Amino acid sequence: MSRVPELIRVGHKGADALAPGNTLASFDAAIAAGVDMIEFDVLASRDGSELYVAHDYAALDPRRPLTLAAALEHLSTPPFAAIRLQLDIKRRGCEQSVLAALERSASTERAFISTGIWSVLERLRSLAPALAIGWTVPEIPGVSGTPLITPTIGRVYRAMLPARVAARIRAGAIDALVPHWSLVTRGLVDAVGGAGGELYAWTVDDAGEIARLRALGVTGVITNDPRLFG
Repeated sequence: MSRVPELIRVGHKGADALAPGNTLASFDAAIAAGVDMIEFDVLASRDGSELYVAHDYAALDPRRPLTLAAALEHLSTPPFAAIRLQLDIKRRGCEQSVLAALERSASTERAFISTGIWSVLERLRSLAPALAIGWTVPEIPGVSGTPLITPTIGRVYRAMLPARVAARIRAGAIDALVPHWSLVTRGLVDAVGGAGGELYAWTVDDAGEIARLRALGVTGVITNDPRLFG
């Protein structure tokens, strides 16, 4: 049996600090840096006919985007065989297509799907009960890569989150929580772990913050720069 890492090292969009994110080059940079998991975004085309590795529609316009099929083919080659894959779904409605793509590439068993869209998680649980899924938080508009918008909202959200997520894990609705790093407290880590779930903090580009999260006992940390893991 392979050893479970003390901290699962997750490359954000591959390794966005080392090569443009959501590209094959970024995936290659992540594997070279020694990650245990690669996170990347999944977005359906506006007409729903194709799945792309992209964060938003603006990312599809200026370049020829990477398709999910091509990404999974690349991530199925020998250097990536032991790497877990975190697919972060950005829009509802593509759940069945994503599952089919994972099945065609024989990637389902090592896939972990995350999203902040609760209806997507419900649909995935219904379609593929054995698939690992994670709830991305916060659900507060305008929060991306920075601490919560106001101290008051942050305190209230942090206070409510542990019990809320623990209940959802115990109910079998989700397997993991994927919170912004500023939400992670000892109480949250204990609540998730006590309910039998995993916790992956995003997106952490500071070595000191990674050390804090490691000491708290999070399952994994998502970073743009895997070199920070040391």
